[in-house]
Amino acid sequence: MNGKAEFFNYGFANLARNERVTADSIFNLGSVGKVFATTSLAEAVKQGQLSLDDPVAKYVTELQRGGDIRRVTLGQLASHTSGLPRVPQQYEHWHRGNYTWPDFVRFLNSWKAGPNHEPGQQYLYSNAAMVLLRVALERRFNTRFAALMHDRITGPLGMSSTALPLPRDLLGRAVQGYNPMGRPIGRPGEESGVFEWPGAGQIYSSSRDMATFLAANMGELPDHRPMENAMALAQQPVFTVNAHLKLGLAWQNVSGGNLRILDKNGGLNNTSTYIGFAPQPKLGVVILVNRGKQHATGIGRQILHALAQDQSEPSSEGEADPDSD
Repeated sequence: MNGKAEFFNYGFANLARNERVTADSIFNLGSVGKVFATTSLAEAVKQGQLSLDDPVAKYVTELQRGGDIRRVTLGQLASHTSGLPRVPQQYEHWHRGNYTWPDFVRFLNSWKAGPNHEPGQQYLYSNAAMVLLRVALERRFNTRFAALMHDRITGPLGMSSTALPLPRDLLGRAVQGYNPMGRPIGRPGEESGVFEWPGAGQIYSSSRDMATFLAANMGELPDHRPMENAMALAQQPVFTVNAHLKLGLAWQNVSGGNLRILDKNGGLNNTSTYIGFAPQPKLGVVILVNRGKQHATGIGRQILHALAQDQSEPSSEGEADPDSD
């Protein structure tokens, strides 16, 4: 990037309507949206409004009646080290669209950490943990996560095409999502999450907006230094998985050959997404695909290695397809 954003648009936003993809087409971000929650958390930490070491039960008071969940901190939720599973164990209810907040609370209060996944001790990717983090932020600031994200991130950065949920006036720019075989899945811009309550749904954005978000994370926007300081905190490693992978707050810190990359990926059955950058040299890439299982992570890392003229093999560490189930 080095201070300049370039857009490369390929294919169709909607095959049936013969609409081409543009830099303003709006995509479901999948798990790339998790970095908006952790950036909001990091901003609150920098402002002294909460601590990464705060127990989640301090803010989500229903959990004070639980067991192991009372030992879980906000920082552990944000770094996938809480020990919570990827999804609640009542998994079959998710796909019937009736998994409610009381269901989730009952699961959390009865949850017991596995012997190999004590809070803070191991990496275990968890969508459930990130949803709980959003709820904790809502409780702390007494507002919906969508408003929090707008006030702290997308509003100040002018990201007018980024929202949760997608408002009616932006639905016309939402792409149709397709499964890996090319079959349309869901209505554009209206894919619901498995958690059926406000604040837990999918975040949508365009490549133009995500280029702005990427530039801020790379420290390229001097007018937004306080936010960039929070972003730097979110990127800072808090847990070492192995020699090639360290975890920040949702961000993966990956070492492959001579290149260090900070990135996050996402993938549903109808979307594949990636955001990543190399701090040195300052290069970044965003990939948004309206089709499932398109290996956006591997492609993104290959692009960064090519731009950096680094001949070493890109790392395969981290979540290859984090939302596929």
